[in-house]
Amino acid sequence: MMFTIISVFAVMTFGILIGYWMHINRKTAYLISSGTAICGGSAIAAVGPVVKASDHEMAVSLGVIFMLNAIALFIFPPMGHFFGMSQEQFGTWAAIAIHDTSSVVGAGAAYGQEALKIATLVKLTRALWIIPLALITMLLFRDKTAKISIPWFIFMFIGAMLINTYVGLPQWLTSALVYIAHKGLVLTLFFIGAGLSLAAIKKVGVKPLVLAVALWIIIGVSSFFVVMATL
Repeated sequence: MMFTIISVFAVMTFGILIGYWMHINRKTAYLISSGTAICGGSAIAAVGPVVKASDHEMAVSLGVIFMLNAIALFIFPPMGHFFGMSQEQFGTWAAIAIHDTSSVVGAGAAYGQEALKIATLVKLTRALWIIPLALITMLLFRDKTAKISIPWFIFMFIGAMLINTYVGLPQWLTSALVYIAHKGLVLTLFFIGAGLSLAAIKKVGVKPLVLAVALWIIIGVSSFFVVMATL
């Protein structure tokens, strides 16, 4: 939890400062920073209406995040094996360094079942920061009338966890739900890939892409060393 708090504030701070230094549109830099700090497209969708981001600003921010998500799915599991990371280490690292929840779950599943469990739990705990981020964003951009997109999937996750813990669901039901969830994840990743195109990549521009990659390297490298040193 402490590392999550520190990393969220650090990424947001670095993102805003680097965006200002590179003369990137303020809202675009803020959206990219939010997506990198917390949970990718979900965070961008939550704060976008608060900052009254235009369709272009939303498209650029989401395009950058989704491109890096696609890359992460391919490179993170091999990197984890190369450095000899345990299931716990990889699951924690993936949850912190990869943007979207779906991509975190995909990378965790590719590494192992224990990594998948840890990655999902850590990532959704991290995603809870969408709510305070949206409220802080409202104060920073001084618009109390803006609508906040509530990330309902987080509360559904907590509800499912409580039901499975205290209700005692039958094994056949939980196994069926897990199977459906895995197939749903594959479909989700397919749709994310279907949303990417050469035209979308060209539309992003160089500066926002450089900002996103810089933030990704900062959070990826720093979290890797912390995880390897502490777990």
